[in-house]
Amino acid sequence: MAEEQQGQPREAREPRPDRREGRPGGDRNQGGGRDRDRRDHGRGPGGRPDGPPEIDLEKLINDPLYLDNQAHAVVSRMRDMDSGTKSQLRRFYNAVRRACRAADADRQHEFVMLRARLAYTIARHSLRSLDLLERLLLQVTRRNDLRGYERFRDLFEAIVAYNE
Repeated sequence: MAEEQQGQPREAREPRPDRREGRPGGDRNQGGGRDRDRRDHGRGPGGRPDGPPEIDLEKLINDPLYLDNQAHAVVSRMRDMDSGTKSQLRRFYNAVRRACRAADADRQHEFVMLRARLAYTIARHSLRSLDLLERLLLQVTRRNDLRGYERFRDLFEAIVAYNE
């Protein structure tokens, strides 16, 4: 009835197709429905951004104020979204420190394993606010630069400090 009042007869409108029609489990591989992986797209329901934008590694390395602002943003997001414990963060921070002290030849491998450990922790404890750090850790590991590793450590140190 409301559609007829808007000037369009009801018959003229095409019915919207059901995206999940004929497929068990929905439209997961098409990227169209609620079931898509939001971590990759950065968009929540309705097309709104799902949390803060990606952390820019170059800015993180070159701008200490950017690092501080990002640490504050991650901590406030953690307080809003998750129930992560301080001890979980401290344990992971200690692992980051150990990885930074590793020999040059082993450092990249240590950070790859840290990313796997972080992904496991995020999934096991539903710490969605740390997805951003997981993506940053991937960038740092791909770059394989001592300065990037040190800035990641500094960012994590600030996160632990602001979370206290």
